Amino acid sequence: MSSIPEKLAQALQLHRSGELSRADALYRQILQSDPQHADALNFIGLSRRQQGDYAAAAELFSRAIRIHPESALLQVNLAGALRALGRNAEALAALDHAQALTPGLAEAWHQAGNLLKHTGRYAEAAARLREAVRLAPGEAAIWLNLGVALLEGGSTDEATAAFRRAIESEPRRAEAHNILGHALLTRGDLGAARSSLEEALRLKPGYAAAHDNLGRLEKTAGCTPEAVVHFRAALAADPQPGTHSNLLLALNAMPGLSPADVLAEHRRWAALHAAAFYPKEPVPVRVHPAGRRLRVGYVSPDFVNHAVAFFIEPVLAAHDRAKIEVFAYANALAEDAVTARLRPFCEHWRDIARLGDDEAAALIRADGIDILVDLAGHTGRNRLQLFARKPSPVQVAWIGYPNTTGLATMDCRLTDEISDPVGVTDAFFSEKLVRLPGPFLCYRPADESPPVGPLPLLSNGHVTFGCFNHASKLSAPVIALWSRLLAAHSTARLRLKSRGLDDATAAAGLHAKFAAHGVEPSRILIDGRSLSTEGHQRLYHEIDVALDPFPYNGTTTTCEALWMGVPVVTLAGATHVSRVGASLLTHFGAPEWVAATEDEYLRITGELLADTARLAEIRGGLRERMRRGALCDGTRFTRELEAVYAALGAGSIAS
Repeated sequence: MSSIPEKLAQALQLHRSGELSRADALYRQILQSDPQHADALNFIGLSRRQQGDYAAAAELFSRAIRIHPESALLQVNLAGALRALGRNAEALAALDHAQALTPGLAEAWHQAGNLLKHTGRYAEAAARLREAVRLAPGEAAIWLNLGVALLEGGSTDEATAAFRRAIESEPRRAEAHNILGHALLTRGDLGAARSSLEEALRLKPGYAAAHDNLGRLEKTAGCTPEAVVHFRAALAADPQPGTHSNLLLALNAMPGLSPADVLAEHRRWAALHAAAFYPKEPVPVRVHPAGRRLRVGYVSPDFVNHAVAFFIEPVLAAHDRAKIEVFAYANALAEDAVTARLRPFCEHWRDIARLGDDEAAALIRADGIDILVDLAGHTGRNRLQLFARKPSPVQVAWIGYPNTTGLATMDCRLTDEISDPVGVTDAFFSEKLVRLPGPFLCYRPADESPPVGPLPLLSNGHVTFGCFNHASKLSAPVIALWSRLLAAHSTARLRLKSRGLDDATAAAGLHAKFAAHGVEPSRILIDGRSLSTEGHQRLYHEIDVALDPFPYNGTTTTCEALWMGVPVVTLAGATHVSRVGASLLTHFGAPEWVAATEDEYLRITGELLADTARLAEIRGGLRERMRRGALCDGTRFTRELEAVYAALGAGSIAS
């Protein structure tokens, strides 16, 4: 018969080699001989935790703690099992106890910091993790977690320094180079980000996360085809739903793709990432009782200082509280001043950022939501897998993303007849298109907007065109057409603004694309600064005419240009994403600025510039036209929206 120490040594050897079942059998033999053997309880607890049996692990660690209550390490192990069970408060209490027992145990501080980071308490997490790296300055994993807490808390520079310390400790760790690249990209340092991400791929060929970040980098630099290549490489290595959504968003800006192929890719996303969560039985439309208000829930990560807020705020503010009970399901990690402004418009505010999809779905069902509205689509931090669970009998896609979700559980999509002409674009959506009688959205201008400035052409002596859309929308056909425009107006300048374009490499890349069409770099003015709303809109004082990109039109940029007195010229295409400009300008009352062909785009722009006095007069009147027009009439728009909601709630609009 082997002695207990011999059995324990054998069990540990099996445990380390991954033979957990055989190791467990030996641990149990030891416990049969000595039920108070704390080491055996601890090690079998670790084994059960590795195998996903967290409840059993927690019970085993608790038994060991009763034998050795002075052990900080046992408290740390117990905390890991409790956290996996979702018992975060108990886990943090165990880690606090471990720190009190052994203040110098770095892992107790490390795991407490990770837990606080996981629950969104970033400042507290950073404080614990700083103590952990003080105790164990050579541990790369702790530096990485500290960096993530700092990055999520908005301290990008300090996060970058933490990631660099992780690399110093473990230079061949691809994960560290990748997260450093992500931080540098967040900061707008595209050149350094590229170097870090390429190093991550050199250390770990095919590394999906690095390809995903490089795809985001290429989009930021205005290189959408290159971004698509990286997103596809990431998906081939690890088909994550977020990466797949990144690909879908990029495809909207890719010229030459058939709408059928784009729809197929959206349906593929749903098949891979959502279909497993579809209800087994149809969710019936619930006719709400007479006298009870219709319960409408809005789901968004963007109830913050984000473009979506400009379009949802007028609706939240104008909802008829006698008819509509408003629920907001907020998925933002951090709130801001815009959140504080939106919250009073919602009778019920639910923070779902740290809830899993099943938990959030249960909450929505408990709230008895009649109509659940998605405001994100395939943009960042979307909750489409929540919508896949069909927590509401009627689910609606609306603003935030200019294409289909691909979900079989999304009943309809709100649009209008200009963005989606009847019978023309219906086949490109998995949802039923429901067309509002006016525009498909309304706009709330920012309070910080500066006054409209004078026409810059009058003082500059030359025309300045402008586009403040994301650089990913600057497709090859756009650059070719705008180069023709600049050739036709030989002294004109083009001002481009998109975050990240102040990176020298990105700016040089854009200059080179225009130079290939004979446009000198000095005529392309590039701005990549991150500015306040007031500072950003003040740049329109330097623009005579705004140019809408294609095939992915602007939305917020078109509205803010008109508000700042700048006319916009757009090219209408065959799909929603390329017809938003046509919708906005038509409902604004300027259909004459909508082109059907590239030659017409040039003609319309030329006509605007032909009469400087007339252009100055137009500039002076645009804000008042905007203020009085359909695009800013939140009350009328919301009444029309509520009529659609009422029909959907009554089941009179078939899905």
